[in-house]
Amino acid sequence: MTTRRVAAVLLGTVLAAAPTNAVPADGGRGGHRTTVVRTDLGKVEGLDQRRSSGTYSWLGIPYAQPPVGPLRWRAPVTHRPWRGLRDATEYGDGCIQQGRLFSPAPSGPHYGLDVRDGLNKPVGAEDCLTLNVYRPSTAKKDLPVIVFVHGGSNVVGYSADPMYDGRALARRADAVVVTVNYRLGVFGWLDLPGLKTGDPVGDSGNFGTLDQIEALRFVRRNVSAFGGDASNVTVMGESAGAVNVWALMTSPLSRGLMDKAVPLSGGLKFSSPEQARGYAEDFRDEAVGPGGSPEEAVQRLRGMSADDVVRAQVRRGAAVGDPPAVLADGVVLPEDYHEAIRTGRFRDIPVLAGNTFEEGKLFGSLVDAYRPTDRERFTLQYFFDPDKPSAFEVRDFITDRYLPADGPGGWNEAAGELTDSIFTGIVHDSMDSMKEAGNKHLYYYQFGWNQEPAPFDTVYGSAHAMDLPFVFGTFDEGLFTFAFGRRNEPGRLELSKLMTDSIRAFVRTGRPQHRGLGTHWDQWPRSLVLDATDRRASARPGSAGGRSSG
Repeated sequence: MTTRRVAAVLLGTVLAAAPTNAVPADGGRGGHRTTVVRTDLGKVEGLDQRRSSGTYSWLGIPYAQPPVGPLRWRAPVTHRPWRGLRDATEYGDGCIQQGRLFSPAPSGPHYGLDVRDGLNKPVGAEDCLTLNVYRPSTAKKDLPVIVFVHGGSNVVGYSADPMYDGRALARRADAVVVTVNYRLGVFGWLDLPGLKTGDPVGDSGNFGTLDQIEALRFVRRNVSAFGGDASNVTVMGESAGAVNVWALMTSPLSRGLMDKAVPLSGGLKFSSPEQARGYAEDFRDEAVGPGGSPEEAVQRLRGMSADDVVRAQVRRGAAVGDPPAVLADGVVLPEDYHEAIRTGRFRDIPVLAGNTFEEGKLFGSLVDAYRPTDRERFTLQYFFDPDKPSAFEVRDFITDRYLPADGPGGWNEAAGELTDSIFTGIVHDSMDSMKEAGNKHLYYYQFGWNQEPAPFDTVYGSAHAMDLPFVFGTFDEGLFTFAFGRRNEPGRLELSKLMTDSIRAFVRTGRPQHRGLGTHWDQWPRSLVLDATDRRASARPGSAGGRSSG
């Protein structure tokens, strides 16, 4: 049982004020305090955590029918209403996926040592289209709404990752925070001719994108019941989640569903129809073998277990990499996203984007830079105590080819090339497209915190996703706990406050400016550099430059 679950069971608080449409439940489930909200699908009973975290939480709410059986590789179908009271005190399963470092454990939707036992194996479940809602434990109504789309290359990830625990962000930003599961890998994006039904939306192959849109529709219909303002919805995502946020900004199906955007470490990056079709046909042959009619192949694919589908994806990935995702189908997503931004209604949407300075340091496996296997690296980091002297050196993690790290061709230089080629280019390109379309509400940050205990200050530094614990205020559990010790606590907590205060301001005004920054946050192509020493945080003006890719 996770720390969070134990805390939930021990709750015994008295409800002082409930969100709109909510009623207290004295007994609750498992003896802890609960709170009930009525949605348009039925009543959900969540957690009253007023004393422990100052929040209410409703977990694992289904927003679409389970995408199983005949609904596999179909557009999501709004969930049927339910009778009675639905338990919303436990997270729903993460979507079925190939186990990686940011995947759920094989034993369920949580983080633990057994995450390593699921590496490269199927984890999660096909019945996974749920979302989680967090809000401050006050009686306030019409709070801004933040919908978070998790990252993971659109092949892994889950909303129950403790790094995405929305309680602290909801309290600090005084907002309703929603985190979403959506279909991943070949379950989320597959443009296979035999799947076509004549419905242009369902035939797009963009099932994961359509899941996100369906979740936003649930939010628009129901968030007022949780005390949120349905006319003020900010969609936030990181990495592939940011790619998805940019995609939603170009989709005609997102009109009326989002008002502001916070895409972090990701930009406009669609897969072409040719890429998608070629992969889909090769995947089909890998999964069920060549030969036979397209209809027979699809029937066999639908009859396969979800685990076997993932295993086929893993085999295909060993040869060509991850499945193409976010498909430029011309219906759900435009064929030309630059043109869509220039002419679409989202060209004026306020955007707060960001990058970390050393994004590439999380992707050493792409250039054979890591010495340990993923399993070994996960284990070392899981047991690392940031408050004790470390016997590890950089060479325990980085191969000799990239040492010394600060030398010519060293780890710092190699990681910098990965940062530029994978991350900063598409973010700058996307922001430039918005600027050229006339958007006057564009803001950008660069995250520089690298105060981890040695050797992780060099191995990772301000790596990809290192800013997320600062955004969510989640330093106590998750993949990056090796980085957060007593020594760096004063500076990182102050930096986290600067960042959450910026989000609090942005979701209300469309500007991230607030007094605590101590400087002016100019619009793109200017940036604000957010950093901290062990003792103090800082915000200073910077320049990100202009378009760096086509």
